[in-house]
Amino acid sequence: MKRANIIGSGPNGLSAAIVLAQAGVDVEVFEAEAVPGGGARTLPLTLPGFMHDFGSAVHPMAAGSPFFATLPLGEHGLDWVHGEAPLAHPLDDGTAVMLERDLGDQDREFGSDAQAWRKLVAPLVDHWDRFAEETLGPVVRIPRHPFFMARFGTAAFQSARRIATHHFTEPRTRALFAGLAAHSFLSFDDTLSSAIALVLGAAAHKVGWPVPRAGSQSVTNALIGHLQNLGAKVYNSCRVDAEIFRKLNGPDTITLFDTSPRQVVAIAGDCLTTGFRDLMQRFKLAPGVFKIDYALSKPVPWRATQCGRAITVHLGGTFDEIAESENMVAHGKHPERPFVLAAQPSLFDPTRAPQGQHTFWAYCHVPNGSTEDMTDRLEAQIERFAPGFRDCVLARHVSTPAILEKMDANLLGGDISGGAMTMRQFLLRPTALTYETSAPNLFICSSSTPPGGGVHGMCGFRAATVALRRTRLHG
Repeated sequence: MKRANIIGSGPNGLSAAIVLAQAGVDVEVFEAEAVPGGGARTLPLTLPGFMHDFGSAVHPMAAGSPFFATLPLGEHGLDWVHGEAPLAHPLDDGTAVMLERDLGDQDREFGSDAQAWRKLVAPLVDHWDRFAEETLGPVVRIPRHPFFMARFGTAAFQSARRIATHHFTEPRTRALFAGLAAHSFLSFDDTLSSAIALVLGAAAHKVGWPVPRAGSQSVTNALIGHLQNLGAKVYNSCRVDAEIFRKLNGPDTITLFDTSPRQVVAIAGDCLTTGFRDLMQRFKLAPGVFKIDYALSKPVPWRATQCGRAITVHLGGTFDEIAESENMVAHGKHPERPFVLAAQPSLFDPTRAPQGQHTFWAYCHVPNGSTEDMTDRLEAQIERFAPGFRDCVLARHVSTPAILEKMDANLLGGDISGGAMTMRQFLLRPTALTYETSAPNLFICSSSTPPGGGVHGMCGFRAATVALRRTRLHG
């Protein structure tokens, strides 16, 4: 077999395509939408001259990706833009807790908790390359650095609530940690809810939380540029259904799916065993998001002026308030005061909006498939920390879970994570076969495989590596 089809042109699909093309395989990528990139697209969602990231926008894991580091993406236009600080977390007293790029500067921010924070993240920062290589892959395997990973696992397998209460004494530190932990989409009492907080915290100190100049489309365009130099082809507006798949699925061809497990079944169901199809259909989705993209007449008028130093801003107040919000979502409810993740890229990247004006986006977590209009509640949280925000709004584009799914079929019910990070799906994602399926020539390379969500390309890299090994597919 010397041909490979990739269904979906998200960062993982393109990464898989690159690995296969580097091995001399004839690769074709099929993208359902007119603009490639999946969640990594930049679109004119509001007014002329304003460009908005449809999905992924801030990219610590892309900047720290072991696979992306091997690619000449800068030669294809990818340029990382950093804020003065990775993250701001405003509080009701008019101040903000900052996550600083330099770990030494964090000591001043966290005060009496500085030593505890350093103990948790400094080993990850100091050994980031080793850490990223180990963590951004399958869990069920023998690690190359078992003692180092065991030390990380001791903290990562604790709940966010336990880490916050046993390691930190300052409410400000606990609040910032809560915002980091909320990226897990888990209740703060769940095992693993602290893992993403530690990873994102370490990444902030090692590689920052940058945005790509001109938007996330720049990541996609750089990957495609390199891929096309390798001789591969990318087809847009080419949705693959079961009928088209049967025509593509020749005897000397493999297919990698950068899609959700349910889409794999819908497209290739006849080629899969009944038992495997059942496992894929039972794959648990994560909560969804309710997102609003804004065109603004001026920067967000934060009460805490320190927020202007960061591209990313977490809005939710105290640890307890954020914990309550995330717990409600995890149990299928809509919080009155939702935790809100926001970004203001045009403060540091003027290509996003007309001169003097700005782009801004914010989203909150909601139960998967929610139909609740969260606009007022989301904007109330912004106004809480930035009085007069609504007066700056020129236009808004609201994306409910249904709209997100319509714009990207992978985002089932608004799930941007590729599936819930339960303990079972942490260990077996999406099944015990990880990247393989019950068909010897079909593989999965989406964020529903290890290591999960985020723009890092490692799901695609590892899936393609497995496909090459299993099929001896070399040019």
